[in-house]
Amino acid sequence: MTVSPAPLPPDSPAPPLRVAVVGPCASGKSTLVAALRAAGYEARHPAQEHSYVPDMWQRLVDPDVLIYLDLSYETYVARRPHGDLGPGFIEEQKRRLAHARAHADLVVDTNRMTPEEVCTGSLAFLAEYLP
Repeated sequence: MTVSPAPLPPDSPAPPLRVAVVGPCASGKSTLVAALRAAGYEARHPAQEHSYVPDMWQRLVDPDVLIYLDLSYETYVARRPHGDLGPGFIEEQKRRLAHARAHADLVVDTNRMTPEEVCTGSLAFLAEYLP
């Protein structure tokens, strides 16, 4: 038996947007998810970069908004100097993320951004987002 949630009263606030954050390792996903949750959003990181299922982000989260965080191999090495698995590692993750990137509502190039800038820009986008 499936139970549907009761409709919200007309004067109640809308439920928070469900946000999925995807991107290669070291792009800032965990930091952004934490900031979005602190701001009241229902945010998740579905680990799409590790999945061979192209639409895993949809299956796990079914988000209202999809944010893709991008970075170069050089930035990856700078952020994770002891975890360098070679340029092929990031390229493979980007290949696994191609479906998510194509469907992203916001793509953020994090290469020259601080974590605060990524969070501020993403929150500004969400504040203006109309599905």
